[in-house]
Amino acid sequence: MSIFDEQYRVVAIEGDRLVIRGTLSGDVLTIVNPEPETPLTKEDYPLGKLIALTDPSTAPLN
Repeated sequence: MSIFDEQYRVVAIEGDRLVIRGTLSGDVLTIVNPEPETPLTKEDYPLGKLIALTDPSTAPLN
């Protein structure tokens, strides 16, 4: 299973890092914010929120 095939629950925001846990696998991932000028907030990512990851390699090119 790919990391893009699973849903994740937000477990923490630590500065510029988002910590999530897979709902099926239980894998814990830490995502580093690539845009530090746009901080991650608890309002955007409240604890327990379900999110899905998207594969940036499949995004259309400009």
